[in-house]
Amino acid sequence: MVSARRLLGRLAYGARYNRVPWGQRVYVRPGERTLREAQWRWRLRRSPVLSLEEYQANVPLGEIEEFLSCTLCGETSQQPLFQPTGGGKWRYRVVRCPSCGFLYRNPNVRPERLGDLYATGYSKFLTGKYAANRQRRYNLTMQAFSPILDHGEGRRLLDFGCGAGLFLELAEQRGFDACGVDLSPDSVAQANERLTKARAFHGAPQDVPEIAAGGFDVITLWSVLAHLPRPLDDFTMFRELLAPGGVLLILTVNAHSLLLKAYGSEWSGFTKNHLMFYSSETLPRLLRRTGFAGVGYVPSYGDTIEAGTTRLPDSLRERLRRTVEATDGGNMMRAMAFADDEAIIRWGDRLDIDRLRDVSVSKPPLDLTGSAGL
Repeated sequence: MVSARRLLGRLAYGARYNRVPWGQRVYVRPGERTLREAQWRWRLRRSPVLSLEEYQANVPLGEIEEFLSCTLCGETSQQPLFQPTGGGKWRYRVVRCPSCGFLYRNPNVRPERLGDLYATGYSKFLTGKYAANRQRRYNLTMQAFSPILDHGEGRRLLDFGCGAGLFLELAEQRGFDACGVDLSPDSVAQANERLTKARAFHGAPQDVPEIAAGGFDVITLWSVLAHLPRPLDDFTMFRELLAPGGVLLILTVNAHSLLLKAYGSEWSGFTKNHLMFYSSETLPRLLRRTGFAGVGYVPSYGDTIEAGTTRLPDSLRERLRRTVEATDGGNMMRAMAFADDEAIIRWGDRLDIDRLRDVSVSKPPLDLTGSAGL
């Protein structure tokens, strides 16, 4: 499928865009944006909306899985859109909420079985090809949100889902009083071998007294949000762990990505362990419900483009910038959430802040499993 697609691209565009990274070509080739947006609208029109009962009747349920209603709004109807696969080793289904547009895996992984995904071998992934340019991505994102993460002296930082400690190493260098947590025990062991002052812990924040006490100025979620099966619970916890004036940095795959609209089930954001997929339309709903005061975004144009290791003619660079910004369609979403008005006043002057209305988080919880009687 991919080779056929590339062949069609060469026939349509010749060699003009061969030096543009494959992940950026959809943003710079003439007509691509219009085509992909039309392709997305067509997909939504032809995909049926099912009741949860209809959906459950036709979809198998794995040993560690459960059926969900929409985590963000409680809608029970499902619009099946994608069936990502990984070389015959894994397969799952992604649905869209017809009420709020949220994309999520359904069936999803039960929270108590989440550790099964990270128990063995995950650290090899985090320190292999995946890790080759991680620190570059971290630095690019911190620069994009400058000056919020420029200096860490006198500030506490929690890296949630710290993996092998690649970001904690940078946080140390910037002077943060830093610590991290992760579900992969071998990753935590590797992190602590790498770190000098910072420390990584295995488990959840509430399992570590010095973390559970809160008072963090910064919490970071580097490619973690898509892995969380109960984001309302987690983000309520993050808000409680933040000190007054605190911020929460989020880097995650972008469900508005033009590449998702182009490649569907073959999108790079559909990986084995990803559970939920956010955009700038759905993330504010999560933040609002869990007590955050505001959120701001910085577009992502691609690591090699931003780092300058891929050089594009000025005309193509400008076209890429316009397309990403016009469609909110970069492949990654970079967001900064603000705990309160103090945080917005202190750190938000360089961002266009979406201020979030206060919503009580003490309402009775929704039945999000949709699995009564199963």
